[in-house]
Amino acid sequence: MKDISLLLTTGSARHIGEAIASGQLTSVEATEWYLNRIQQCNPGEKGLNCVRSISRLALEEAKRADDELAAGHSRGPLHGVPYLAKDNVFTGDGSFASAGASALAEFLPPYEATLVSRLRDAGAVLLGKTNLTEFADFVADTMPSGFSGAGGVVRNPLGVEYGRGQGSSVGSAAAVAAGFCAFAIGSETQNSIQAPAVHTSIVGFKPSVGQVSRHGLIPLVPSQDSPGPLTRSVDDALLIFQAIAGPDMNDTATLADFSDDASRHNDLQGLRIGIPRRFMADNVNTDDHKAIFNDLLASLSRAGAIIVDPCDMPAAEQLNAVRSCVFRSEFHSSLNTLLAGLKPCGMTSMGDIIEWNKSHPEAIPYGQSLLDAAKASPDIRSAQYINDRRHDVALSLHEGILAALKKGSTDVLLSPMTVAAKCTGKAGVPVVAIPAGADAAGLPFGVTVYGAPGQDYAVIYAAEAIEKVIGKRVLPDFTVANET
Repeated sequence: MKDISLLLTTGSARHIGEAIASGQLTSVEATEWYLNRIQQCNPGEKGLNCVRSISRLALEEAKRADDELAAGHSRGPLHGVPYLAKDNVFTGDGSFASAGASALAEFLPPYEATLVSRLRDAGAVLLGKTNLTEFADFVADTMPSGFSGAGGVVRNPLGVEYGRGQGSSVGSAAAVAAGFCAFAIGSETQNSIQAPAVHTSIVGFKPSVGQVSRHGLIPLVPSQDSPGPLTRSVDDALLIFQAIAGPDMNDTATLADFSDDASRHNDLQGLRIGIPRRFMADNVNTDDHKAIFNDLLASLSRAGAIIVDPCDMPAAEQLNAVRSCVFRSEFHSSLNTLLAGLKPCGMTSMGDIIEWNKSHPEAIPYGQSLLDAAKASPDIRSAQYINDRRHDVALSLHEGILAALKKGSTDVLLSPMTVAAKCTGKAGVPVVAIPAGADAAGLPFGVTVYGAPGQDYAVIYAAEAIEKVIGKRVLPDFTVANET
């Protein structure tokens, strides 16, 4: 195949799968190409450092995929397609799972995550693991996104730093943007898929909490945690979501009855898009970003969308100001449960990790203020936690997203950049981040599309229609450099 480098660095997972299925490219060739690119472009001072480890089984899985196709058996559109998974995901390939923590740097998980098993069933080939912001960015309030004691610093292929608060799935985002894989798996509690996607100019999809099993993932806040894909198109996000979603007895949140009968949009005609302004879009504080966002809305309107602007959330002001113990309390409880059960690297509690860090200060150059705060947090059975969680849901969901959708009779809501991340995280709703070009400084600009919990297909289909009108990736020079 003549254009293998262009296809593998910038093409969609669907098109890569089609090339493999048609015999234009083998899974082994694609896997070898990605492994070589990672070897060339990931390490060193100028490397991205977004890949932590390589699966020793990658080429074996790729050969199996090719053999199955040769025998006339296809597992679907992801058959033979190589991907990477975030380093808080358990895999069965002999790779460590650290969540970025030095104290867990050599933890070998005893089982693999449900989503990894499902991707294998779909024929996808695991290339390895990506670096992340340590413990999903809940170690220290001064630690920049992209840093972890176990993995070092992830570099953005667009040549800008991942700043504080830009999410933890940065390694997965960087890998997709730089052409190290066809797609990657990340996870989000509040902004850890959508923020890296926006700041790396790719697509990110955080499903509703409970749509994708968290079994085999190191947790942060179980009431909000949700794994999902980082891709180069919304269609790919849909493709991967279909492969990994579904009930799992190992994660009772997935046993909820989600009813979503959304139909796919051919275009934007008649789609009602609400624009929360107060304490949402109004939080975009540069004139340049405000102008870009308004221009994008005008483009959507010309394409047939009905823009309901403003479409404010009644509790927007209270949500903006709310501070709760939910993150701290759930992190402490859920991590303690995992550590007590598995005893990774001899760690049996969050307290053990805190003490280990004190004995190895080089592993935590920014300190561990958030870990300390989590350890001192109220118990999840306490009245404070129960009230805080109830208040979070009331403000973000019932008096927030659902109220805005109902008030404007809208299909979805849309916000610039990641200003809605706090709200969508606490509400547990589906979110799609879409790249939408660059600002005056050349930095990526993006929007997020979100809706009611469980309405994942409705949100994805709307995002796909929106992407056709305003979607535009900023392609890093890195994706066309150092070709083999």
